[in-house]
This record gives sequence, C-alpha cells and structure tokens, in this order.
Amino acid sequence: MRCIWILLLGHIFVGTWSLSHQGQLPNFVLIMVDDLGIGDLGCYGNTTLRTPNIDRLAQDGVKLTQHIVAAPLCTPSRAAFLTGRYAIRSGFASTLYAGVYFFSSSSGGLPRQEVTFAQIAKQQGYATSLIGKWHLGLNCERGDDFCHHPNHYGFDHFYGIPVTNVRDCQPGHGSILKRVFDYVPYGSIGAALMTLVFLRVFGIISSTWKLVLPLALLTTMAVAVFVFMVFTYPYFNCILMRNLEIVEQPYSSENLTQKMTYEAVKFLQRNSERSFLLFFSFIQVHTALFASQAFHGKSQHGLYGDAVEEVDWSVGKLMETLDMLGLRENTLVYLTSDHGAHLEEVSVHGEMHGGWNGIFRAGKSTNWEGGIRVPGILRWNSVLPGNKSIHEPTSTMDIFPTVAKLAGADIPKDRYIDGHDLMPLLLGEVDRSEHEFLFHYCNSFLNAVRWHPLNSNSIWKVFFFTPNLSPANSTTCMHTHVCMCLKGYVTYHNPPLLFDLSRDPSESTPLTPQEEPNFHMILATIEQEVIRHTQTLTPMPNQLSLGNLLWKPWLQPCCSTLSQLCTCNRDNLTS
Repeated sequence: MRCIWILLLGHIFVGTWSLSHQGQLPNFVLIMVDDLGIGDLGCYGNTTLRTPNIDRLAQDGVKLTQHIVAAPLCTPSRAAFLTGRYAIRSGFASTLYAGVYFFSSSSGGLPRQEVTFAQIAKQQGYATSLIGKWHLGLNCERGDDFCHHPNHYGFDHFYGIPVTNVRDCQPGHGSILKRVFDYVPYGSIGAALMTLVFLRVFGIISSTWKLVLPLALLTTMAVAVFVFMVFTYPYFNCILMRNLEIVEQPYSSENLTQKMTYEAVKFLQRNSERSFLLFFSFIQVHTALFASQAFHGKSQHGLYGDAVEEVDWSVGKLMETLDMLGLRENTLVYLTSDHGAHLEEVSVHGEMHGGWNGIFRAGKSTNWEGGIRVPGILRWNSVLPGNKSIHEPTSTMDIFPTVAKLAGADIPKDRYIDGHDLMPLLLGEVDRSEHEFLFHYCNSFLNAVRWHPLNSNSIWKVFFFTPNLSPANSTTCMHTHVCMCLKGYVTYHNPPLLFDLSRDPSESTPLTPQEEPNFHMILATIEQEVIRHTQTLTPMPNQLSLGNLLWKPWLQPCCSTLSQLCTCNRDNLTS
C-alpha cells in the first residue's frame, strides 16, 4: 500500500486545482462511521484513544453535543439519514426480532419513490459517490436486477458492501447467525414429537406418522438449511462491489479501509474541478472488527481501538487530499455515526469489541441516550466558525435539507421531511433548534419522545417502554446480543418514565409527579404531539417483513457459479 500512496500523492500534486471557488456550489464530504460511540473520540472527552484528525475537524468547525439518530439500528438509521425522513415513512418498521438486513438475497430495500440527498445533488449537476456500507437492499426479482442498488438512488459511483460486516465475514470471529439457535424451541419441538409417539404407542391416537413424519421432515429441513446458511454465509453475503460488478466475494478485510480510502481519494481527484458529493460510509467499527497491519495492536483498547484509530487515519487522508486539491474552503465536511456503540459485543475469546458511549446510558438498539446520541461535527472553513459547540437538539435527518438548500435545490413538497436545515443554527443566525419534538422508534414501535419547549431550557424525554436489561442493573442486553422491542423483552410504563435531559443527561433517575410539578402537563403535551405525528404517517409496505428479510436463493448475487460457492477476487486498485 505504501507504493500506492506515493503514486497517489504525486497525482494529487500534479492535479492540484488552483482556480477560484467564488460562485461555485459547495462540495460535500459526508462521513458516517459504523457503530462508533460518542465517547470514542477525543473531542467528546476520550483521553485514551488517539483521534487527532477528527478532533482537528471539531476544533476547526462546529461540534454538536446533542446530535440524534432517527433509529438505533443500522438499516432504519441510514434510510432516515439519506432521505431526511423517519424510517417508518419508508416502510423500515419491523415487527419482528430482526430490524436490519442480514442477507444479500433479501428482497426488501429503500423504496424507489424515496428521494435521497444524493439524487438532489445529482440533479444539480454534482458528481456523487458512495464508498463503504450501503445496507438498504440490493435485488427484487432476480439476482442481478440490482433494483435497490445505490446507483439507483443518486450515487454515480459505488465501491463498497451491499449488506453489512458481521462476524461470519471474518475468519476466527465466530458466527452471529448461530445465535439464532437460542430462539429455536428445541425442547418444545422434541417434547411434541415424543408425546405424539407416546400417544401412538399406547393406542390413544392412530396414524401418528401422518403428524410426526411431516413435522420431523420440516424440522430436519429447517435445521439443514440453517446449517447450510451458517457455513456458506461468507461466500453469499460478504460481497465487495464496484458499481454493479462484484469484485471480491467473499471480501478480505485486510487493507479494506485503506482500499476504500484510496477509492475516495481517486473520486476527489477526478472531480476536483466540479461540484461533488462524497458519502464515505465506514465499514469499521462494526464487528467483526478488523484493522490493517499498520494499526493492529497499536491502541490501548485492543482491536476496537485499533479500528477507531484507523478510521481517524482515513479521515486525515481525506482532509489532506482536500487541502492538496485546494478544496478546503469550499467543502462542507460532516462526520457522525449511524447510532451508539454496541455494548454487547464480546468476541469468541472474551474480548470486549464494543465502544464507549461516554456518560450516556446503554447503547446500540436502544433509545436510551447511549443508543441515539452520536458525534456530529461540521467543518466549512470559509463559512462556519471554528471551535464552536452547539447544545441544541439536532438530527442526522437534518443533513438532507441542509445539502439540498446549499446545492441550490428545492426541498420536496410532496412528502414530509422531518429534518431541518442546519445552517441558520450553525451560523448563529438562530439560537434555538427547529426540533421542538423528536420521535424515537424501536423498529415499528414508538418508544420515546423528546420535547424541547420553545420557552424553556429543559429537554424532556418520556419512555413508553424500556428494554429488559441483562445482567440485572446493567445497561446491556447480553442475553439477546442486542435489546429487543417485542413484548417479553420490554417493560411498559404507565405513566411513561419522564427525564429532564438538561439536568440528567445520563437518564439515571426518572422524575415523579411529586418531584416535577408539571409532570402531567408534560405528558399531556407529548401525548397530543404523538397524535399529531401519527396522523402524518402513511401506511407503507413493510420492507423488513419476514418475507423481505428471508434468504432467497434466486436473488443471490454471485460472481461465479453456485457450485464454486460464489468466489472471485478481481478488484483492481488502479482502475
């Protein structure tokens, strides 16, 4: 990789753009790190992880301290980010255990009628690219129709993975799919079969085989298919693509972040003389964790820390490229995470592979602050002030209208846009966020609501239900690997739990009517706003239904024959 970087830097110096930016539309470099905790960065209080490049972004720009994702899981969070709309409006509203896609051959995906900020920018003449993780569907009817591919949502160029990075994609990290076994009622199935046999032997019922045989066959087939999926998962689902071409299947994580950084730098080079939008969607620091040799074993926090520090290196390379191309003054840079750190991630060797959410409670898959409060850093040297912090509630959905307005486009008026343009707040033209209310969904269920009254500094948050944590008195759901939203895994509250985040950001102690004289007024106001919000929702096909989540062999993308288990390696770094 060293030789590649030397050649690359030479090309950058030769192609450095010296033209004036006056009058040109701003460029956008939007960076999303996967599963990064707000407490993992030095600029948000971490003193043991080295993130100098990201910290420099915050020093040179604006840091949002109450930046909120629209969902605490990857797929719905990314849908909301791209469209500026709550994920439930796009049909990302699971009623099942799973709230994300695990298979490249699932049929669900971002509905084509949704509009992304990339489409808005492309219509304004921007060059657009997505590098990294997509996780919003791939195929619909065939294994090569690519109906949900990023190219159909405004991204001219795509280099990355269509699903997500899980343990099964990395040798030696175990299998996340095997945890499904925990939810299979083997005891009940066995007891039912034995009971039927017992009743038949003693003549209580006849023709038991008509019941036992089909049930036994179905059980055997289900187990066989599941075992097949576990052992073939990397070949079918760990896919690296360049546009519509599969270039590596299964992909190797070695130098993967470096390769993606190189791809991003090439995109910036190619488009330095026109307006561009780059969405760099890191695969790190989602498990299975990985780091290239240059970073392996270098941090104080094991493989997780190594991965965070490699992300910081990559961010530094992107910023260095903007500087070399003379693009710093006309490029809005934004960095965030898709949700809080995954606290339940423990490796097969017992190492903690999750991050840190600082003072905030719980993490990924929950609507406690640790699951939804994420880093939010924006730098635009010629426009935004430096070393500024904003403590008003903001949302990752705000990027959609911000990009649209800066790109000179109109905000779509045929749909609800839940995000708000950030520029007035960033520039200090207004002191208050436009987000008086924010709604926090757990899959399809409205879990909590945040209210920042216009005439108050308080930030009220109510929970209608909370996850059942395990071990007891912890902030994790170790028994299920992520916290669930379904009955049996949550506790409902009547009246709802009430917190004032302005006084209790860690959500340590719910308020009572005796402690808060406006308790009932706050709940009544939020209840009325929930009714209003619900009336704006239009029923949509469920993109995370069982039928859309299941593995479908006929939708399987494959770069070779199935008999070869879909294997290839034809990625060309110099293309």
